[in-house]
Parts: sequence; C-alpha cells; structure tokens
Amino acid sequence: MANKDLICITCPMGCRMTLVEDESLENGFRVLGNKCKRGEQYAIEEAIHPTRMIPTTVVIKHAHLRRLPVRTESPVPKHLIHACMKVINQACVEAPVQMGDIIIENILETGVNIIASRSMKRV
Repeated sequence: MANKDLICITCPMGCRMTLVEDESLENGFRVLGNKCKRGEQYAIEEAIHPTRMIPTTVVIKHAHLRRLPVRTESPVPKHLIHACMKVINQACVEAPVQMGDIIIENILETGVNIIASRSMKRV
C-alpha cells in the first residue's frame, strides 16, 4: 500500500494526516500529522475497514411531511452503502412515528438498524 493522505473527521480540527504502512509496528501502520489518539485510530480504521453513517429519508404516509428523516443506528461498511440505500429507498412507513423508532431492522444482516431521526404525528 502506498502512503494514504486523509483528513480526520472525528473532531472539528480536521487534521491532515498521512497513513504509512509500517510492518515493524503492532498495528502495521504509522500515522503522521494527527494531533490526538482519535485521529490515529480513525486513520487505521479507514484503511482497514472503512465505515459510514447513512443519513437519509424514507416515504411516510399520513404525516404533515412526505419524507421522514432516518439514519443508521451505527456505521455500516462503506462498500454496502449503495446496497443499503436500495433497501431504504423501498421503505414506506405510516405515521405516527417516534424519534428512535426502528424503521428497518438489521439492514442487509449487518446488525445495524435504520431509525427515525424525528417524530411525526398522524394527520
């Protein structure tokens, strides 16, 4: 693996980091440019197993809005984002919905639920 340049997204500082493969270290990588341990952990995880949260919307019926904001309860593997979106885009719920309600359980058998990001009353 060649050196990989990253911008850390774990805090507002946005450190510019370089990830260097280093077999002499226990984790196999050296991180340069991070100002905290979270940056180092982020860079290594991004190289080994990148994940992302998915914020999006689903169709909702009988509510004052047509779309309900939803999100993943925890990050999903980055390579599954498009497949998850195909499933999410097929979802349709009926009001009322409470914030935190599970809209799609265990999406693509990842162990991650899609949950409502806000409440909506029935109209």
